[in-house]
Amino acid sequence: MAIPCPPFIGSEKLSVESGAMSPSSPSLLILTQDELKKIAAYKAVDFVQSGMVLGLGTGSTAKHAVDRIADLLHQGKLKDIVGIPTSKKTHQQAVSLGIPLSDLDSHPVVDLAIDGADEVDSNLNLVKGRGGSLLREKMIESACKKFIVIVDESKLVAHVGASGAMPVEVVPFCWKFTQDRLQNLFDYAGCVAKLRTDNGGEKIFVTDNGNYIVDLFFKKDIGDLNVASGAILRLAGVVEHGMFLDMATTVIVAGELGITIKNK
Repeated sequence: MAIPCPPFIGSEKLSVESGAMSPSSPSLLILTQDELKKIAAYKAVDFVQSGMVLGLGTGSTAKHAVDRIADLLHQGKLKDIVGIPTSKKTHQQAVSLGIPLSDLDSHPVVDLAIDGADEVDSNLNLVKGRGGSLLREKMIESACKKFIVIVDESKLVAHVGASGAMPVEVVPFCWKFTQDRLQNLFDYAGCVAKLRTDNGGEKIFVTDNGNYIVDLFFKKDIGDLNVASGAILRLAGVVEHGMFLDMATTVIVAGELGITIKNK
């Protein structure tokens, strides 16, 4: 389903006519990737209602959604919202914007979560965690009644792992042993496993939970994702992986031709 893009990006109002986006003036308005992310984020926030417990996502796309939720709270258009942030960074953002926060211990059922994704396949399976927050994201987004994913069209892929890393969070103890086992597990797909580093490789990247991340790069489709998921999680030393399978209920995709909403 394609819908018009909202008018808050740029100076020209956008509309979708006969399947194509056309601005009010004859010249076509070219949107940046960040503008497309903002369009998707704002559309997702349309699903938020007063009184909801919300999972607040992490990343450049989800940041726009958190900003929008705060704006609506300050305007009085949303009330009694409780947010559960999926990372320390989102927690800091939400606190700075005055969004009331809690956690899963106090609110074990989340009404709605809004977050971005690194990849989305045709079955709405996701790769998340290239920003490093996959564990908390999965804990919160697996506890929600509805999970809306917001992406620009560059995130759509033919299969999981097609565009880059599939992250796996591992404990620091003997991380190289775990990395080698992960690489061997997907040897059939030409897997290369790399420990994630910070500052140009000067230090090891550490997650909010004090763990490391091993990024898996595949040369081929890894096949049955549920089988792959189970195999990864059975390895001692693995905390969680970045495949979010059968979790997204709605995916909102912003592209140059407008917004497409895909429902499970």
